[in-house]
Amino acid sequence: MSTELKVKTMAECVAAGEVPEVLFWVGCAGSFDDRAKKITKAIARILQHCNVSFAILGQEETCTGDPAKRAGNEFLFQMMAMQNIQILQGYEVKKIVTGCPHCFNTIKNEYPGLGGQFEVLHHTQLINQLMSEGKITIEGGAFKGKKITFHDPCYLGRANGEYEAPRELIRKLDAELVEMKRSKANGLCCGAGGAQMFKEAEQGLKEINVERTEDALATGSEVVAAGCPFCNTMMTDGVKHFEKEQSVQVKDIAELIAEAADL
Repeated sequence: MSTELKVKTMAECVAAGEVPEVLFWVGCAGSFDDRAKKITKAIARILQHCNVSFAILGQEETCTGDPAKRAGNEFLFQMMAMQNIQILQGYEVKKIVTGCPHCFNTIKNEYPGLGGQFEVLHHTQLINQLMSEGKITIEGGAFKGKKITFHDPCYLGRANGEYEAPRELIRKLDAELVEMKRSKANGLCCGAGGAQMFKEAEQGLKEINVERTEDALATGSEVVAAGCPFCNTMMTDGVKHFEKEQSVQVKDIAELIAEAADL
């Protein structure tokens, strides 16, 4: 049952003499995009339900610098990264969870070279751990028996080799996991990478998210599961492209778990 969310910032925890076990790195999309905010809330509800001690940075959180780095501006990336590392180390953060594979990859793999050593988990990894420990139970959930296909985020799958955690969660929903013809290491990008999310396709070419949505719809699934706010946006827009397929839902793994557990 949904209740009002109250999440403390690291500054508030320090003022109260508390030391959270986990820092929830919300990310730009999870903070500002209305659709992605729902994913953020689902993750927070799951953490609260499992009694995970966590906090956010709030206004102290800024972009990880990932877009700057991918665009080739290494100087800007290092400035942003070092500012974030200084804040994280100031709060003595050890463990970070994030719902964005781009943030996950950058903090996990790029920050150590600048002195930022943290244990970093994607939200599907942490939620899977919590379910394995019996901290969330799903009995006769809303997705039991439904066909669900999972779109692998590039920075979770190919970049970091994590394919199983999200799939294990779908299986725990008692749903039928249906793989696309291109999945896991052979998965196709949603089309948002490299700032492509903000431009139109070249003339005469099919948009990547439309092609990827065709892969998803070909499975006959009722739900397209995502693990990235950008993938969620691209796949949602792709489904809208096919008017007759409006009944297909695009949801983040965290939303599926939260809904099935009635959180």
